[in-house]
Amino acid sequence: MKRLSIVVLVTAITVTAILVVRFRSSHRTSAATSSLSVSGQMAPDFALESLDGKTVRLSDFRGKAVLLNFWATWCQPCKIEMPWFEQLQKQYAPDGLQVIGVAMDDASKEDIAKFVKNLGVDYPILLGKENVGDAYGGVQFLPATFYVGRDGRVVDKVFGLKGRDEIEGIVKKALRLDQ
Repeated sequence: MKRLSIVVLVTAITVTAILVVRFRSSHRTSAATSSLSVSGQMAPDFALESLDGKTVRLSDFRGKAVLLNFWATWCQPCKIEMPWFEQLQKQYAPDGLQVIGVAMDDASKEDIAKFVKNLGVDYPILLGKENVGDAYGGVQFLPATFYVGRDGRVVDKVFGLKGRDEIEGIVKKALRLDQ
């Protein structure tokens, strides 16, 4: 009888925990997605610290097309696409592209710097905050990439890993928005 009570108690606690997590997740997703749900909206501005200690704002890059990538050191797909972003930055910088990486994990600033150095990434890396991710509709899946046109409006958003050619196509689309 005592063993059955323990099993019932553990089951009840597990089910309750699952329901609480799902409720919070769905509530957070619906609240967050309402902030940036469609392309064409203005990209939310932010102020985040870069690895070199400077404060960087998205609005600092107005007039450029921005590839804004939310990533983490533990994210395997991020490790694949970050070198592609580095190549695209070099290739399209003369046309007005700026790649910005936003680290969304709990790694230390030093560990993040070491990680990007090992990948050969030279574009600005910012230390992310949850409220910035939330402003972009919540970045529950990484990588999450937002393509911002020269006018500050979101051209496209992509969750997860895409092929390099598809990424380059969206970069070109963002670069054409020169009003």
